[in-house]
Amino acid sequence: MTRPFPEGKVRCRMDCEKTVRKSPRLKGYDYSSKQFNFITVCTNKHRCIFGSVVSTQDNGEMRLNDDGALLERHINALDKRYDSVRVDKYIIMPNHFHIILAVESAHRVSVSQIIGLLKSGVSKEMGRSVWQRSFHDHIIRGESDYQKIWKYIDTNPAKWAMDKYYSID
Repeated sequence: MTRPFPEGKVRCRMDCEKTVRKSPRLKGYDYSSKQFNFITVCTNKHRCIFGSVVSTQDNGEMRLNDDGALLERHINALDKRYDSVRVDKYIIMPNHFHIILAVESAHRVSVSQIIGLLKSGVSKEMGRSVWQRSFHDHIIRGESDYQKIWKYIDTNPAKWAMDKYYSID
């Protein structure tokens, strides 16, 4: 029998400890309804494989390499692959990407399925697994939240050196 520890650990039958992952899902939220999601997907060990950010006069600009262009093709294909999905905005950074995904009718396909197929398609075409396990998903709650996230995506390259995923790998 397993007993939970107060700090999120579970005792195993063999007297070992395992960390229990907290569910990233919003309690009580109807995931089958129309929704806008802000999603961040990182590369494994935050390796910079999609290109580089170059400084411009008053900004930063992301320059995609071949792997970044491949990821961009897969992102742009989401609208065509799923009739209930629309990509509103995205930015590909050296070691992650952000995307605003509008899911019109989620009872056919979930956000997890969409991102899982995107990640596996990119990895398959690259010939290797490149992704960190899981992804960050934030349900956008209203117009001001949407505008804040849109601006964050727009300014992401300019703030690359201050980004929590920053790496010069």
